[in-house]
Amino acid sequence: MDSSRSALPDFYYFVFAAYEPLLCIIGFLGTLADPKSTHDGQAPWTLDVHPPDTLPRASLVTIIQLAHVCALMGVVNFFVLTAVRRHLSANPALQEKLVFSLLCPLLMGDIMHLYLTLWSQGDHKWDVFNWSPMLWATVGIGFTLIVPRVFWHLGIGRYMDSRDSYLLKQTPK
Repeated sequence: MDSSRSALPDFYYFVFAAYEPLLCIIGFLGTLADPKSTHDGQAPWTLDVHPPDTLPRASLVTIIQLAHVCALMGVVNFFVLTAVRRHLSANPALQEKLVFSLLCPLLMGDIMHLYLTLWSQGDHKWDVFNWSPMLWATVGIGFTLIVPRVFWHLGIGRYMDSRDSYLLKQTPK
């Protein structure tokens, strides 16, 4: 698909319909395999406060449900973006509107996720040398999704109707 005529060229399709769902599903499977490690890795523990030996049932349910919702969002991305590419390839303006409807709330969610992750660290949020590997992964991998989403919204490397619609009118079909 020609990126100049698609609101969802190959790079963005790969990031949002393959890479992101894969991350979400791997996170869910990892949580199912070891929910206690997933729970305990969310933040660094201080010397005087240690994680519980057994995970309370409410925490177990919460962490598994959260991981499930994340996996579900990844699967939704795959199906929606695949349908947009397959069925709307001849209408990049409509493609753009539908992809915007998916990526805009996800971008807001990415920003809030990063903010809340750092906020929840309290006074230790900038003590990056003591961050847990899970916290580093959350922030680092989060940026691998935030940056492409921002680039998509800026119209970098894709069809943008407000900028490119005149090109479609000039090119012979």
